[in-house]
Amino acid sequence: MQELFIHYLWQFQYFNKKYLQTTDKEDLDVVAVGHANANAGADFTQACVVINGIKWYGNIEIHLKSSDWLLHQHHENQDYDNVILHVVWEDDLSGTQKIKRKDGSTIPTLTLKERVDRLLVEKYYLLISNKQDAILCASQLPTVKPITQFSMLDKVLIQRLQRKAKEVLALLETNTGDWETTTYLWTAQSFGFKVNSEAFLRLAKVLPYSVVVKYTDNLLALEALIFGQAGFLSDKPQNTDAYFEKLAKEYAYLSHKHKLQDTCIAKHEWKFLRLRPANFPTIRLAQFAQLLYKKQSLFNTFIQTANFEHLYQFLDVQQSAYWQKHYLFGKESQSKIAGLGRQSIANLIINTVVPLLVAYSNQKDSELFTERAVHFLEQIQAEKNHILSAWEKAGMKAKNAFDSQALIEIYNHYCLEKRCLQCNIGISLLK
Repeated sequence: MQELFIHYLWQFQYFNKKYLQTTDKEDLDVVAVGHANANAGADFTQACVVINGIKWYGNIEIHLKSSDWLLHQHHENQDYDNVILHVVWEDDLSGTQKIKRKDGSTIPTLTLKERVDRLLVEKYYLLISNKQDAILCASQLPTVKPITQFSMLDKVLIQRLQRKAKEVLALLETNTGDWETTTYLWTAQSFGFKVNSEAFLRLAKVLPYSVVVKYTDNLLALEALIFGQAGFLSDKPQNTDAYFEKLAKEYAYLSHKHKLQDTCIAKHEWKFLRLRPANFPTIRLAQFAQLLYKKQSLFNTFIQTANFEHLYQFLDVQQSAYWQKHYLFGKESQSKIAGLGRQSIANLIINTVVPLLVAYSNQKDSELFTERAVHFLEQIQAEKNHILSAWEKAGMKAKNAFDSQALIEIYNHYCLEKRCLQCNIGISLLK
């Protein structure tokens, strides 16, 4: 039994309310279940119950057992003094022990164990105990109405966008409201494509945007700064390489000029294992340099570009000539190394541009940029990974990135955490 199940029972009143009484045999009627509270404090706020003919307004606290009130030390917390009813699965306290507020007054308790249909309990256990499918409700999903599925996709996509927007706004706060620097850092992190995202972010932090912006018209200087601060110019390659020497010489001058000595990250922080040469961090660094080259403002471009194809073309960069033929310094490739592929550009839009638009929309209190973000997601093909394959096998195939991002969110934050009772799909199945 999980506490979430008790939340579910109370919220939807899925229990027998005939001759409802508290553990002290007081007559009880539920007028309003209250509002689920995701913040600190009682589980439901603004509830209303009638106990022995007296109407009470206040909060509802949910626990598996009565003793959990004491275990969680609510009796010593003034924030729980306005609880009007303690709802539990079972009462495990002796008759002399009472749940009380900080002032010593008794809080009525309602037990649900004997009032819930056993079939509902069995269906719940069956749902959360599924160990065969990645999607807990996979076998039952075809019975769920499409409108229920779509409503959950809409709900979780907004949750996902808002969570990422909060990360952007938190980064903005550390940069004292500087959107240009924030966009530079956020874009750098996305260029790591998960495997090297942390290293890319650290690089952007040790290579300040105030320095980068001075050299956006000089590709040699940009590559020298980026590869130097990334730690790739610290050791000479085994094979003689004229371009490496040229970059190293330029970096030595620029690092001294901008006091960047001893601030570069270690070369070993970059991950190459199981990556194709086209995805090596060296290639991504060269592509990042190309994106910054001759670009006056990433932020303005991302915010002002309303046309999806124009945005795609802006991000469709080809690394410099050297990095089209080399995947490491001194290591020549047998074939030409391509620039950013369509899927990589789509990932940059999903993980860079879309969260920035939603964050900016929140700051400006305007839905315009959020609507544009959603529109971009609808223009992008659905991603392909093991999560989306599992959903497709269960009967839900993503049509575009709007759907795929939502399905990834459901899986990571509902399925894996067994939050079926907070999912529209899970709730509909138990009904």
